[in-house]
Amino acid sequence: MKQKGSDFSLPFKIGYVKIKNMRQKYKILEHKADLKIRVFGKTKEELFENAMVGMFEAARYKKELKTRNSKVKIKIRSIDLPSLLVDFLSEILYLVETKKLVFGKINFKKFSNKAIEATLIGKKLKRMGVHIKAVTYHGLILKQKEDKSWIAEILFDI
Repeated sequence: MKQKGSDFSLPFKIGYVKIKNMRQKYKILEHKADLKIRVFGKTKEELFENAMVGMFEAARYKKELKTRNSKVKIKIRSIDLPSLLVDFLSEILYLVETKKLVFGKINFKKFSNKAIEATLIGKKLKRMGVHIKAVTYHGLILKQKEDKSWIAEILFDI
């Protein structure tokens, strides 16, 4: 993507989100046919929450601001941490489709490499920008960096 008035190309789309202390939550990455994001977190829990928020913001899911918060409890079990991330995001997409909610916060009750118990907090869905059909394993990256923070790359089928 070439930035207007410049001589260089960026490897990601402009418009990524930064949190207050200037640490990024996620970046939208270039992909020809689907939606791909790189997610960051100081902890696994923060990484999972940032993946959820990044998925909604990258796909331009909008919530009704004047509605009350809704809470939904989830329990997810998987064979390993990468599968847990895919299953977690897939469960959230299922809840968007069935309950018409967009989630912006999660309170973890239990978090391990193979299981999550949590309460999702969200608002009514106003509209979807890009309809996400599925979270994929294609090119999935989930790893801890040397500074003990976490990074993931996730591809969504749209």
